[in-house]
Amino acid sequence: MTALHPDEARAIAGGTHGDPFAALGMQEGGAVRVYHPDAEAVSAVDPDTGATLADLSPSGDGLFEGTLDAPAPYRLRFRKGPHEWVQDDPYRFGPVLGEIDEHLIGEGAHLRLWDVLGAHVMTHEGVPGTHFAVWAPNARRVSVVGDFNGWDGRRNPMRKRGATGVWEIFMPGLGEGEAYKYELLGPDGALLPQKADPVGFGAEHPPRTASVVRRLDGHGWGDGAWMSRREALHRIDAPISVYEVHLGSWKRVPEDGARPLSYLEHAEQLVGYAKDMGFTHIELMPVSEFPFDGSWGYQPVGLYAPTIRHGTLAEFRAFVEACHAAGLGLILDWVPGHFPEDAHGLGRFDGTPLYEHADRREGFHPDWNTLVFNYGRREVANYLIANAVYWLREHHVDGLRVDAVASMLYRDYSRKDGEWVPNVHGGRENLEAIDFMRRANTAAYGEAPGILTVAEESTAFPGVSTPTDAGGLGFGYKWNMGWMNDTLSYMGEDPINRKYHHGKVTFGLHYAFSENFILPLSHDEVVHGKGSLLDKMPGGGDEKFANLRAYYGFMWGHPGKKLLFMGCEIAQGAEWNHDSSIDWHLTERPQHAGVQALVRDLNALYRRTPALHQQDCRASGFEWVEELAQEESLFAWLRHAHDGSPPVLVVSNMTPVERRDRRIGVPEGGRWAERLNTDATAYGGGGRGNLGGVDSEAVAASGRGQSIRITVPPLSTIFFELERD
Repeated sequence: MTALHPDEARAIAGGTHGDPFAALGMQEGGAVRVYHPDAEAVSAVDPDTGATLADLSPSGDGLFEGTLDAPAPYRLRFRKGPHEWVQDDPYRFGPVLGEIDEHLIGEGAHLRLWDVLGAHVMTHEGVPGTHFAVWAPNARRVSVVGDFNGWDGRRNPMRKRGATGVWEIFMPGLGEGEAYKYELLGPDGALLPQKADPVGFGAEHPPRTASVVRRLDGHGWGDGAWMSRREALHRIDAPISVYEVHLGSWKRVPEDGARPLSYLEHAEQLVGYAKDMGFTHIELMPVSEFPFDGSWGYQPVGLYAPTIRHGTLAEFRAFVEACHAAGLGLILDWVPGHFPEDAHGLGRFDGTPLYEHADRREGFHPDWNTLVFNYGRREVANYLIANAVYWLREHHVDGLRVDAVASMLYRDYSRKDGEWVPNVHGGRENLEAIDFMRRANTAAYGEAPGILTVAEESTAFPGVSTPTDAGGLGFGYKWNMGWMNDTLSYMGEDPINRKYHHGKVTFGLHYAFSENFILPLSHDEVVHGKGSLLDKMPGGGDEKFANLRAYYGFMWGHPGKKLLFMGCEIAQGAEWNHDSSIDWHLTERPQHAGVQALVRDLNALYRRTPALHQQDCRASGFEWVEELAQEESLFAWLRHAHDGSPPVLVVSNMTPVERRDRRIGVPEGGRWAERLNTDATAYGGGGRGNLGGVDSEAVAASGRGQSIRITVPPLSTIFFELERD
């Protein structure tokens, strides 16, 4: 065989050769060349019989060369001292990626990107192993490293696939559970920190940072019935009540070092609890792998890997199936807005600003000290859009809630003058991010019918939940941050002063139907010194609880889907701490158990009463009855269904003064049944109310010819439904 040029030999031995398949493995005429710096002797052997086909001669610097009588499959037998082992040669295998995959990757249009990048267990050319592929267009050399090669980047440099910038290698004999990283030389030849796989499906337990090979195939999904009906459950006329959960702190096991529950334990305990409480969906704070517990998952590194903190990928899928078996949808928080600068992550992945912007005025978030994705780069947008589709298709997730949308929409978000770059028109809108979100929503709904997407968007950007073909961003729903801020501010006032802040409650109805809104009382309201929801309520003891109960009643009666963060349903007194469990012991106390019972009953009422959910997102479903009773801090409104179901009257009294014989106008005569009263003794209240209902009278009130005369307990919300034969 023709000997390697000394420069090539030095490049192989030094780990700088950019085309290792041209020098190693089976060469022309049956020649075989192998690099193994730790071996003393190498032979090519018959893969079936183990008979020696050729002894390879050492040629220095860890290189061995020899020639087979004829080109044929072979394995390699290595010897070092008394140790001998046999393995397949990665450099005798052809490529795995096809031309269509390369074309789609190059165009940034591969919606199944995870099928070709990452680590895939497979049988290739008759041999089992794992195929590795990674995008690193500016790297001079990329190697896969792990225990299988002593984490030595010289041992298994990969094959570069043309102009796409993708590198690949098939590693025979490797399978599920193998830890690995990529070692890269940057465009200047400098050795970079070893990187986790951007499309890795598993990861090591923090603080270790390697990716782990996980199989995606082989899971027999049994949730077909749920998948076929979920679209109807996500319509704007369906009841949607979301329980937001941080898996690391929902419940812990004190007998086992206060560890968090596993996916399988959550599948039993969390799913059973959420179902019992009447929620329709569980929303998980980010479960994509992340290095720092204190980020709660909002600074992800492994966007394709369910965090190992609670178990494996297969166990995460079991959790998803448990949700569906219980009739619960599962929404994941998805974070395409930013990523951390951890050395093993995406930052300067191939020695250049590959996923992020080169200009820190575009590519750095001052609020979170994180990097911003370059949405205008087609491969980066493809990486993120495919990731959204991945969670929806591969893991049967029912929805994605997109974090920090406002930070993506505006180039000057949290930036001072001179610290941001205008768009091509000189404006502040991030046109590339807007286009990215539209494409992501189009792909999500197109590739996974029946799902929903939700935007956490805190500005008045128009058309967030308008379809993309009508010029909107294409989200299914938007968090109503204005409602949350205004109503919590109102509830924080001493009741004697609330009449001066009446508009904070009524103002939200001026825009309540401009988007498909979810009313969020999320984790953001109970952290960073904000205290718990109970702590935000004025007064002492019983009055705090009464305020909170009245507020929950007001929320469930208000137009909009519902979201409540874990612990708020038991009126936890302490601010949320991600390092410890919810204070479940509080449910042994009557007031806390009462709030928990109230939330359960509110969910049940909301779900079974068409008037309370069918027109959550339509102005025709809401009608003020008492809008201007600010002196009493009283609010009364009607909710209407679109299918002819009876209307519901909701009355909230936000003062500690009982309103006896308060006359409220109603649209129809008849008996108005009291369906729920937050002052009920079962909820910890005083038990004041209307003995199950009242009959209307032909007495004008509130601009209506019929009215009812009711008792409105202090700090309470009451629901009345017209009884029809």
